[in-house]
Amino acid sequence: MLPAERIQRLPHQLFAALVEQVETKRREGIDVINLGQGNPDQPTPEHIIEALQAAAEDPTYQRYISFRGLMALKEAVAAWYWRRHGVTLDPTRQVAILIGSKIGLEEISLVLLNPGDRALAPDPGYPDYLSGIALAQGELLPWHLDPANQFLPDLDQWPTGVRLAFLNYPNNPTGRTAPAAFYDACIAKALKQGTVLAHDLAYGDITFDGIQAVSLLSRPGGIEAGVEFTTLSKSYNMAGWRIGFVAGNATIIEYIELLQDHLHCSQWGAIQAAARTALLGPDDVVEKVRNRYQTRRDAFIAAAAEQGWLIPKSQGSIFLWCPVPARYTSIQWAQQFLQDTAVLVAPGSGFGTHGEGYIRIALTESATRLGEAAIRMARLIRDRA
Repeated sequence: MLPAERIQRLPHQLFAALVEQVETKRREGIDVINLGQGNPDQPTPEHIIEALQAAAEDPTYQRYISFRGLMALKEAVAAWYWRRHGVTLDPTRQVAILIGSKIGLEEISLVLLNPGDRALAPDPGYPDYLSGIALAQGELLPWHLDPANQFLPDLDQWPTGVRLAFLNYPNNPTGRTAPAAFYDACIAKALKQGTVLAHDLAYGDITFDGIQAVSLLSRPGGIEAGVEFTTLSKSYNMAGWRIGFVAGNATIIEYIELLQDHLHCSQWGAIQAAARTALLGPDDVVEKVRNRYQTRRDAFIAAAAEQGWLIPKSQGSIFLWCPVPARYTSIQWAQQFLQDTAVLVAPGSGFGTHGEGYIRIALTESATRLGEAAIRMARLIRDRA
C-alpha cells in the first residue's frame, strides 16, 4: 500500500533518528549524555502547573472550546508583545493560537504556497521549514547563512519571485542573533517583491551577554510584511505542553485560523488557560531560564577550553554550533562522539547542505553534566589531532 506523494516528499526526520540512537545505547546500559535535542530538562514553574490543575477542574474546558482558541490567551499574547517588544496588536485579528509553533511553521506554507511557488528557508536551519514547503509542493530555495557574515544571509542574493521567506533569530542551529538593521532590510525587500516573511522567534527570550532579540513586528512595516511565531516551550519549560502562537499580518492570521478550523479544534482549553498565566508573569521566571542557559553555555565552553578545545560563544538559543575537523563529515564526527564518548550531538548536515562541517550541541543538561560531556569530547579531539 503506497503512501500519497506528499508523504514521500517529506524530508528525513533528523530528531526521530537521534532519539532512537540514544534509546539504543541506553538499552545497552551505556550512560549517554544527550545533547542532540533542544528539549528543555527543567520542570515547568509551579504557578503554571497550578493554573493547569485549576483549569482542568473547570467544566468549561471539558467540552469543545472555540475552534480559534481562548480570547483570554490571545489578549495575553497581545499584552506580552507590548511588554516585551513594545508592539501593539489586535488580539481578535492579529493573533492565532497554535498547538506548538512547529505546526504553525508548517501551516504557513500550506496557506500561502501553491505547487511550484518559491520559498526561502535558512541553510542551515530548522528542518520543519522544509517539511511545510514539501507538503505544500512548493519549491525550496536554500538560503545560505554565511559564517563570514555572522550567519546572516546575503540579501543581495534574494531571488525574484519568492512567495515566502523564513527568518529565525536567535538562530537554531547557529546560536547567532540579528540586528534591527537586518530586519529593516528584509522588510523593505519583502514589501517591494511581494514576499511574506515568517519569523521564528522560538528563542527570543533566550539571549546572552545583554543582547536583546529583535521582533520582526517591532520594526517599521514588520506587521504588514509578515508574521512571527513564538512558543512557550523554551521560555517557560513547557515543551511537552504543545502551545504557541503566531502574530502579525491580519490577512495571514485569518488564513492560518481558517486552515486550523478544518484541521483541529484548538489546543485543550486548560493548557491555554495555563499558558495565559505564564505569559502574564512573573517575568523573573524567564530571567531564571535565560541565566541558566548562559551559565551552562559558559560551563561547557570553559571545560572544553581547559582541555584545549576552543568553541565560539553563542549569542542566544540553547545551542552551540561547533566546527568539526576537516577530515571528517559532520555525521562521522557525531558518530565518533557517540561511539567513543557516549555523548550524542546533532550533525550539522541534518540542518541543510551548509550545515556540513559543524555539529550542534544542545545545552539541555546540568552545568555539571555539560562539563563532563565537554571533557569527554575534548579528550577525543585531542587524541585524534
